[in-house]
Amino acid sequence: MKSIAIGSKNFAKVEAVRAIFKNDGIVSVSVPSDVSDQPFSDEETMKGALNRANNALREAKTTIGIGLEGGVLQMENGIYLCNWGALVDESGYCAVASGAKIKLPNEIGEELLKGRELGPIMDDFAKMKNVRKLEGAVGVLTNGIINRKEMFEHIVKLLRGQYEFNR
Repeated sequence: MKSIAIGSKNFAKVEAVRAIFKNDGIVSVSVPSDVSDQPFSDEETMKGALNRANNALREAKTTIGIGLEGGVLQMENGIYLCNWGALVDESGYCAVASGAKIKLPNEIGEELLKGRELGPIMDDFAKMKNVRKLEGAVGVLTNGIINRKEMFEHIVKLLRGQYEFNR
């Protein structure tokens, strides 16, 4: 049994790790991503995931640290939701993976360009509370076909698979 720290208290992120590492000891710790509150590129979002993984490993003194980070990415035809994950272990091993991308409606993109964070924008857009902790933007924008936890589960599977392959 491995001891794993997830660098977040966010319900969707923690439950995604629990779903994929069912037989391991999971602890969630609140650690900084050391990137902006609203990461605005694949690079910044990936860096946030790496920072969370390393900070969780260090803070919780576990054998594995996992960081999951959501962000947005501006492309020629609009702004997309992006997600990254990182898994690090006490030996220095590091795996990274990215998840699905989905184009955000223009009115959401406009608010992001004004400097607002996606979470509060989605709360206003969907007329709901705590969208980022439950269904996530992806859940709202796919009519519940996939939610934030499931999206992060996909990334955690990619991380676990890489880790097991390289062990």
